[in-house]
Amino acid sequence: MPQLINVDFHCHTAASEDSDIQIRNLIDECDRKGIQKLAITDHNRIDAALEAERRWPSRIIPGLEIMTSLGELIAYYVREPIEPGLTPFETINALKAQGALISVSHPFDRWRNGGWKTPCLLEIVPYLDAIEIFNAHCVSDLPNRKAHIFARNHQLLGTAGSDAHSNYEIGVAGLTLEDFHDSAGLRMALRFGTIYGHRTSIVTRMIKRMRRSFLSKK
Repeated sequence: MPQLINVDFHCHTAASEDSDIQIRNLIDECDRKGIQKLAITDHNRIDAALEAERRWPSRIIPGLEIMTSLGELIAYYVREPIEPGLTPFETINALKAQGALISVSHPFDRWRNGGWKTPCLLEIVPYLDAIEIFNAHCVSDLPNRKAHIFARNHQLLGTAGSDAHSNYEIGVAGLTLEDFHDSAGLRMALRFGTIYGHRTSIVTRMIKRMRRSFLSKK
């Protein structure tokens, strides 16, 4: 019987300016919450993801959430940095050259930067592997439902994650799926992944961010 694991596919460290998660805390948090693998997907940079992978090679997926000229992409097993602000096709080509698995983060969440206009998203569909079908930071269920339907209608795999920016958020959402060790294995495993977890409270997130902002000014 294949081993099933819980994976959070969307987590930011302090290398992202809007996160306070320290690398040293990652695995303790994952162990406490029953998370076997964690994707580090910092904004436009991969240095912290690669450092975390060096520390825990069997537990960390080096990833990247990158802003293109039209919206954000999120990718897994990224090895080399990519310049933000390129066109979607330039970014996708750079990711494919590394063998990365390419998804789109929170594509229908209009409350955040990086959302996609549907015509632009449709243009890149043939070059994607997946769509993020559950993001715990979405204010309502609607963006996730729309993403799930979009993925199904366009025969795309689905990714899911906490979009964690604080320790308490790590692992609150993700996928339960068969174990994997590289991008090819991940593609196979995503075919049968199931979503676990829940959205995080926007009120709780706002309180945490206000407290973090206050402490940083002391």
